[in-house]
Amino acid sequence: MSEQIDIAVDERFQEMVDEQQVQHTVLQVLRFEGLNPPYQLSLVLTDSETVQALNRDYRGLDEPTDVLAFPLLSQHESDLLFILPPDGVTHLGEVIISCPQTAQQAKEQEHPFERELALLIVHGILHLLGYDHEEPGDETRMRDREKSILDSCLPH
Repeated sequence: MSEQIDIAVDERFQEMVDEQQVQHTVLQVLRFEGLNPPYQLSLVLTDSETVQALNRDYRGLDEPTDVLAFPLLSQHESDLLFILPPDGVTHLGEVIISCPQTAQQAKEQEHPFERELALLIVHGILHLLGYDHEEPGDETRMRDREKSILDSCLPH
């Protein structure tokens, strides 16, 4: 096992999602960030109600959101990705994205659903890798990284 990327798309949204493109985006983010296999992460594309319930249960925010990330690495470990756990696989965590929220934001931003989904995938994986946007400097660093990665993995 080298690259284990588990993608689960709620059946209601399967027609909206190109799983090959999703897989490509995930791999591009990890390569761009210099992460070498073996690694494992999960990506779940689901409904807004599920994402809101998770946001409420795990973050204490009973409100809709577009993407949630549940990292398995501590912040310290994400700085030391070359140290592998006992099974030899870097377990990154799980990214959960609301397809309806993605569609709404794509419409608001006047760009395709696929671009918004790619942005949310990049955003979620960067969170798994220790990026954050709580402080202004951190937000700028994360947004710049998102743009660089998106520019490298999306057709122009």
